[in-house]
Amino acid sequence: MKGAFFLGASALAALASAPAVLAFCGFYVAKADTKLFNQASQVVLARNADKTVLTMVNDFDENPCQPRVLSPLRSAPGMMAGAEGDAEARAKSLGVTIEARYTIGEYDILILSAGESAGLETWLRENGYRIPTGTAAILGSYIKQNMKFFVAKVNLQEQSKLGFTYLRPLQVAYESPKFMLPIRLGTVNAAGPQELFVYALTPRGRVETTNYRTVRLPSDVDIPLFIRGEFPRFYRDMFAQQVKREDMRVVFLEYAWDMSWCDPCAADPLTPDELLQLGVFWVDQRPTGPAIPGPRSPRFAPGGAVDVFVTRLHVRYDAAHFPEDLVFQETADRAIFQGRYILRHPWKGTEVCEAAKRYREELYRRADREAQTLASLTSWSIDEIRKKMRADYGDLPGQPRKWWQRLWGG
Repeated sequence: MKGAFFLGASALAALASAPAVLAFCGFYVAKADTKLFNQASQVVLARNADKTVLTMVNDFDENPCQPRVLSPLRSAPGMMAGAEGDAEARAKSLGVTIEARYTIGEYDILILSAGESAGLETWLRENGYRIPTGTAAILGSYIKQNMKFFVAKVNLQEQSKLGFTYLRPLQVAYESPKFMLPIRLGTVNAAGPQELFVYALTPRGRVETTNYRTVRLPSDVDIPLFIRGEFPRFYRDMFAQQVKREDMRVVFLEYAWDMSWCDPCAADPLTPDELLQLGVFWVDQRPTGPAIPGPRSPRFAPGGAVDVFVTRLHVRYDAAHFPEDLVFQETADRAIFQGRYILRHPWKGTEVCEAAKRYREELYRRADREAQTLASLTSWSIDEIRKKMRADYGDLPGQPRKWWQRLWGG
């Protein structure tokens, strides 16, 4: 079996009964020459005090000319059948300790600690994994911090048996004073910048990064009405433009919301059951009392998830612009925020009055402001924007009346 391999650094600390691990987007390699590249990661961090539940899902690509091929399972060098004790002895001789082993669904998981990076690299190579160039320095820095390593091997036969096309999320719980994500391993064999979405669930308030600036995305701006049919493209290009303006050196805040209520509703708050599945462990999952009437979400009731605040952070990163791991802090700020883009429908009545005349004059200016705003947000061509706006505004955008036309009502 050609198995995909994932390596991530773990946070410092251990539980009394089992090692604590923090899995995150490390690097992907395959047993053979197949190259796997992670393009985007989504991570949920449910954190209270020094306890964290992390849920992670990655979207990796592979070379379509070298697809994964299922073949009979065989042992890697140094891992012959019935030689688990010998394998652990070999690992120990290299300064590598196998702290724990798990088989969960399609994942075969090892938790490793190591004394130095060369021994860990040797162990990985002897067990059939091709380690990307440049790994040693990063592994060494994590080892110096007394961090552990999370090795997840995908059992493709088991994945096929289970009927899943994509890798399912991994979820782990750990205790550590460090509130961080080790992203540097993810840049080792990356095929360009990667996307990372972090959903932080905390009891007090908004989460931000401490070693990089956290910047709010542009919000509460009027944009042309035609964007209602092109919103995915707009948002993608708008985000790319903001990344460019900030030289790809900031973390963007996309969303911050209190889950205990909903007025107004950007979306329904997460239910207690949904929060539990995401790892929220500090709230009473048994809401009591009648549902709250009015504009608040009927999905919540008194006694529900009153101490959960959701922060969504979005970062595009590579090794050159993000040389450090992400370090977070929870703030006491519970102010709600979302990227909000306003679409205004123009009045198209034919009535003639002084108010209608003033409205139409202002419509010229409003349409031009919307076009200029959209061009600034996305770097789209202003001429192309105005052409598309004519479906909603006629010939208004970019064509205000001349000064002399106002004199004679032209």
